[in-house]
Amino acid sequence: MMIQENVSLKPFNTFGVEASARYFSQVNSVEELIETLKFSNAHSLPLLFIGGGSNILLTKDFEGLAIQLNLKGISEEIINENEVLVTAKAGENWHQFVMYCLDKNYGGLENLSLIPGNVGTSPMQNIGAYGTEIKDVFESCKVLNLETLEIEVFNLEKCRFGYRDSIFKQEGKGKYVILEVTFRLTTKDHKIDVEYGAIKSELENLGIKKPTIQDVSKAVINIRQSKLPDPKVIGNAGSFFKNPTIPLSQFETLKKKFEKIPGYPNGDFVKVPAGWLIEQAGWKGKQIENVASHKLQALVIINATGDATGKEIFDFSTEIIKSVKEKFGIELEREVNII
Repeated sequence: MMIQENVSLKPFNTFGVEASARYFSQVNSVEELIETLKFSNAHSLPLLFIGGGSNILLTKDFEGLAIQLNLKGISEEIINENEVLVTAKAGENWHQFVMYCLDKNYGGLENLSLIPGNVGTSPMQNIGAYGTEIKDVFESCKVLNLETLEIEVFNLEKCRFGYRDSIFKQEGKGKYVILEVTFRLTTKDHKIDVEYGAIKSELENLGIKKPTIQDVSKAVINIRQSKLPDPKVIGNAGSFFKNPTIPLSQFETLKKKFEKIPGYPNGDFVKVPAGWLIEQAGWKGKQIENVASHKLQALVIINATGDATGKEIFDFSTEIIKSVKEKFGIELEREVNII
């Protein structure tokens, strides 16, 4: 176990904002993690766990112990002729893990290709894209209870997944750290889902009529690369806001005033694309000093100059929230964790 002092966190967040941690440790095993946590307990230090750094916005220096989970490893267990359990440690890169599964012809994760971050953070907000969410293929996860320092297993029910939500963002927040995640995937009778977004049209552009799971992944990657900035090139955290869900009655009222407002019904509620709301409020491509809304996808806030502070990005997002609330009466919720 090595504890460093006054370490810059700029390399560990995809926004690329400058902030430092009073203490920092990179852990490569559960044993190292427990030793590091004992150090934090002895010094009464607040904790910040860092995975791929793709879902955090650092608005100030962190006066505690930042821990980067570097737990690595992938294992498999064949369940039957059509199902396999694949377990990945928390520190595995998410997209590389998806590619690993596709190389093995394991289906279920293809629609989640090219999502930034690590495997360990995927259950926290029930990551999703193009009609698929983690909960659809989730089997279980192992977590470390930060109070007892004992390992526990959470099944699907215990995780209480919701839209970009889970127990780890609610009553379990700050109580557990995810060590590994197990997914139940298919080995041959794959469910091909191309109905969401532009997947079908992209497959047509590729001249593919009977897509495989690999073809779906390729289409998703093409779509994401065409409209989402690469965090390695320009700082961002992907989608900054959740797509709001509003009562059907409210949507119908808005429809009378904004005829083209899109919506995805779900019972008595309707999910409205946050990107559309932000664009209609005039923010798409708009830049204020060092921060901007991306020119191709208003849902993405970028560190336009590379010199933005976390506070600048936070304040920019606050102005977007105010604008959308004034125009549509809908209050956007940040998807990114604010530190």
